[in-house]
Amino acid sequence: MKCNVPGRHSLFWKLACLLVAFCLLMIWLSWSWGRYMEQRNQFLSDDARRTLTHYAAEAEQAWQLRQNAGIDDWLQAMHQREKGWVGVIGGDLQSLSNQSLSDKEIERLTFLRGLDWPIHKKGRPWMRVPFPGDPSTGSLVIELPERFLPGQYRVFWRVITNGVIPGLFTLLLCVGLYRLLVVPLNHLRAQANAWRADQLSVRLSSRTTNRTDELGELGRAFDHMSERLQSTVALQQQLLRDLSHELRTPLSRLRVASESEQGLESLRERIGREVDGMQRLVEDTLQLAWLDTERTRLPDEAIQVQALWEMLTENACYESCWPNGQLLCSVDASCWVRGHLDTLAQALENMLRNAIRHSPKGGIVLLGGRRDGEYWHLWLEDQGGGVAQADLERIFLPFTRLDGSRPGDGGFGLGLSIARNAVQRQGGQLWAENTGSGLRMNMRLIADESQVSDSACASKTAPALASLQTQ
Repeated sequence: MKCNVPGRHSLFWKLACLLVAFCLLMIWLSWSWGRYMEQRNQFLSDDARRTLTHYAAEAEQAWQLRQNAGIDDWLQAMHQREKGWVGVIGGDLQSLSNQSLSDKEIERLTFLRGLDWPIHKKGRPWMRVPFPGDPSTGSLVIELPERFLPGQYRVFWRVITNGVIPGLFTLLLCVGLYRLLVVPLNHLRAQANAWRADQLSVRLSSRTTNRTDELGELGRAFDHMSERLQSTVALQQQLLRDLSHELRTPLSRLRVASESEQGLESLRERIGREVDGMQRLVEDTLQLAWLDTERTRLPDEAIQVQALWEMLTENACYESCWPNGQLLCSVDASCWVRGHLDTLAQALENMLRNAIRHSPKGGIVLLGGRRDGEYWHLWLEDQGGGVAQADLERIFLPFTRLDGSRPGDGGFGLGLSIARNAVQRQGGQLWAENTGSGLRMNMRLIADESQVSDSACASKTAPALASLQTQ
């Protein structure tokens, strides 16, 4: 099974970076805040250390002034200041006051704690604070006052550390995920709801469509789909309006003919002609609508343009009574293109009929072409005088007829629209330009790069051309 690696702008990497950053933040918070809380809950505060060190300095001063008597007076004053046991001992763990230590007190002296030691056990431990001036002279021993015990708010800080702070950071993570994922999805949902309300002109904001991840691609696809829906609906509505307008004229002529007193033969001929015209109009309109809505690429095959032209000119000469010498082709047998035979034949036939219809009597229609890289550039020229420069694009719009701009009439203005849609569906292009003496229709078609010989290809394509000719 093939594994598709996400691109560098993929949403996967954004989510991965966000989650990794969140995990690293939580690890850093647990380590740094944990150490801080450990200091607060297991070690003496700076205020407690300063107070106990100050007591030791007072005891040292009392000892230097009056020795044992000074220690006795100081201890008596300390009993009024602090509740709990207080003593002063020398380097040999003997009391520096005149009152000797009891056996229980001597036993407790073996479990003394320093100011920098952690306080783990419950109760009030005995602390040993050396004299600041000369630690070897003696030390203050004091049962830690209740107010100096660390961890008095341990439960509270555990709740803050293990509950409130992770909850806040998780909330921030949810906000980031919401802005990253849910907000653009809400925009897409709003656009879908707008479509449901027939508001096809609604588009997504640039903040969504300019994203480089999958959601940005989805947003651009939504906008493209909205544009396609809007253009398709507009085309369908325009086609219905134009079709209904075009059908009114033959229907009116049919009504006049049915109410007239002309003979049966002439009436039948008139009705047949109008019905044939309406049938062509409906078929061309349906085909144009299908070509515009059906966006899948047509299956292609190798097509020899010269053979296709010969088949089309044979039919055109029969329909228009033009001699074959007025429909020229300067494209040789080496011109092979890739395309859908039926569709390309219809496009070229529509352009050929249009050129014949608008060319003067005795005019020349020429098919030429040249190789242009991976494409063949083909053109069909007539001598009809051309059209105004501003109308070169309008002639490809459905039901567009430039009355008076070119000699001749007939048709419904759908041929060139069908031709352009047919060529575009095969990966080609179709545009018009004036030559000074007429109009040139330019086609850009994909060249056939197969290694099949001309004769083999001709044998393959000949049955298909023959079937087209019989249709």
